[in-house]
Amino acid sequence: MRERGVFITLEGADGCGKSTQAALLVDALVARGREVVRLREPGGTPISEKVRALLLDPANAEMVPECELLLYEASRAQLVRKVIEPALERGAVVLCDRYYDSTYAYQAGGRGLDEALVRMANALGGCGLAPDRTLVLDLDPRTAYARATSGGTDRMEAEGLAFQERVRAAYLRLAREEPARVRLTDASGEKDEVTARLLDALRDLWG
Repeated sequence: MRERGVFITLEGADGCGKSTQAALLVDALVARGREVVRLREPGGTPISEKVRALLLDPANAEMVPECELLLYEASRAQLVRKVIEPALERGAVVLCDRYYDSTYAYQAGGRGLDEALVRMANALGGCGLAPDRTLVLDLDPRTAYARATSGGTDRMEAEGLAFQERVRAAYLRLAREEPARVRLTDASGEKDEVTARLLDALRDLWG
């Protein structure tokens, strides 16, 4: 039987450098002979991309937190069933920019929704699939927020710095609660330095 692939997720507050590091990690893993499927959340399928547009559109400022939560979970379920599970079954490395830990950080930490409720929703939206390793890029919230909003804001970024600080605090809680899966990584410094830290945090996954 073919060996199952590895599911890695990148997390962190807006502006921490996830997209940049996702591209650099893909290059590093491909150079090591791995098939890598790079994804983002919300998105990754035609249906999920339509949900993404709804979630991030500043015109939808009236969206209530419960609606937001369920839309994220709907987008995620489609991505898991249609893309992530098939890729893992054929032995690929799946690298996803955000997954259900974002929902915990933003909807429970940022919005203040009940944590137990958000975890139940994550179990449904993730279809029971947990990442093998979650890398949280940690950066001072002021620095990250300035980066994220330098070219304008989407609906989530428009919530402001205090919101981002609550998001970061939720990520720090996760890293303390699940140290085997969730690895906090310093996102400051040169890009290559950050990539090296991330690769080091993945080293034990390759056997």
